[in-house]
Amino acid sequence: MPNEQITIPDMGGADEAEIIEVLVSVGDQVSIEQSLVVLESDKASMEVPSPKEGVVLNILVANGDNVKTGTPIIELETSSESAAANESDVSEESSVDDVEESAEPETAAQPEQNKKTNESSTKVSLVELPDIGDDAAEVIELSVAVGDVLNKDDTIVVLESDKASMEVPCPQQGKVLAIHVKEGDELKTGAPLLDLEVTEAAASDSASDSASEPAAAMPDKPDSGPEQRTVTPPQEQKSVSEVDQAELSADEPSGNVYAGPAVRKLAREFGVKLSLVSGSGPKGRVLKEDVQNFVKRGLSEQSGSGSSVTSGIPAVPEIDFAAFGDIESVPMSRLHKLTAANMSRSWLNVPHVTQHDDADITDLEDFRASLKPEMQRRDLKLSPLPFLIKACAVALMKHPKFRSSLHSDGETVVFKEYCHIGMAVDTDAGLVVPVIRDADKKSVWDIGAEILDLAARAKDRKLKVEEMQGGCFTVSSLGNIGGLGFTPIVNAPEVGILGVSRMTVKPVFDGEHFQPRKMLPLSLSYDHRAINGGDAGRFLTELCQLLSDIRLQLM
Repeated sequence: MPNEQITIPDMGGADEAEIIEVLVSVGDQVSIEQSLVVLESDKASMEVPSPKEGVVLNILVANGDNVKTGTPIIELETSSESAAANESDVSEESSVDDVEESAEPETAAQPEQNKKTNESSTKVSLVELPDIGDDAAEVIELSVAVGDVLNKDDTIVVLESDKASMEVPCPQQGKVLAIHVKEGDELKTGAPLLDLEVTEAAASDSASDSASEPAAAMPDKPDSGPEQRTVTPPQEQKSVSEVDQAELSADEPSGNVYAGPAVRKLAREFGVKLSLVSGSGPKGRVLKEDVQNFVKRGLSEQSGSGSSVTSGIPAVPEIDFAAFGDIESVPMSRLHKLTAANMSRSWLNVPHVTQHDDADITDLEDFRASLKPEMQRRDLKLSPLPFLIKACAVALMKHPKFRSSLHSDGETVVFKEYCHIGMAVDTDAGLVVPVIRDADKKSVWDIGAEILDLAARAKDRKLKVEEMQGGCFTVSSLGNIGGLGFTPIVNAPEVGILGVSRMTVKPVFDGEHFQPRKMLPLSLSYDHRAINGGDAGRFLTELCQLLSDIRLQLM
């Protein structure tokens, strides 16, 4: 089987293009029209299809290489049938070229007609879509507006087909009177784009430029000789001037971002506004790397601080703390960073409300003290937390809204039939929240034993992932650390969390006298989208009653 080199085909007048992606590997079986590489020039990005079927033997280019028409890109082992088919394609191409070359003398007469038309001071010219080398393309960006004054080669629209995206330049200078297309339209070659009011100077310049080209290309007698091919160098030079004009127009205060079609497509896929991206290319041109780095920075900020790239919240300015004295920089642990991100996300997305109340746990503490002999027998110490979690479980079963979660569709509330309660545990590595499952079905003794086990394994970092998932509600107790109250952050997608502060003895009026009572400050934070103030007030009142009289937990 023969080996053949596949080369870059005619790129539509572009001097060279950069290879931005190689789509095949050595050993791949490729079919006819399968894309081999993706190119990007200053005006368009395009995929190069394989003209033959075969196996890739060698890849002759790499990402970042600049190539020209005729540059070999891969070496292909082709079958005899494919080679025969290609020969027939070549013969057809040559016959088409002959027809095009013979037609050139007819088209060369057109500038003379245009010259006669442009003798008036102004005229309205209909700008049509030139040959785009494809059946149809979609308008993905409209770069002009009615009233704009355009220079020659200014971009009118950006098109995108299945194979390439491209900018359509204005053929001459003038003022936009009307626009015949809009974003999303499917256009074919010859489709009307806009009406352009052309001034006398622009028209005469355009006519003289056009007339000067066929002067060298038209002999007295039609001939298919070499003289007709002298049109090619001016066309190649024109493509260079198009690049220069695009660069110059990018420096003008037109509000347009200087970026190629492939970069614009990548920005649309990422949802990035190009006006926010700083270009690092020549004359401030936005490159693909600029868009990718912009997205990376946004994701890094989001994961590091928990803030969203699109939240609109300005970032905290960076400060050199060493300027004020000695410092020590300590990297955050993975758990610390994860907790920070989760808390930031919850605080930004959940409308928090916090209600405070004091629970009288005098009788509960007296009862707990009476259980010391049983604690010794069971070798288990009961703190107030097991009683608190049991009371929360009873209250949660009576108030199902606190066991719900909002669905991500924003239209559904999910009510959970189970009652799993998380408890915040402070460890050296950071805050973790193991979950006590089916707390409503367990006794205070069972809950107490599970609390000790989970807390010990949390501090030793031996908790399993599934033991920290599935909670309906969370309890965050500061124990004896102190404080009169605080505002805990809801652990989304849960809708409620209870903050517990340090118990204090307060004088409470019983109707006749002030009595010393042991009061436990409670702070209930909740998601106001799922729970209103009345729901929270009833839940907190119920919880305080359950803690004041533990016998109610059995009823």
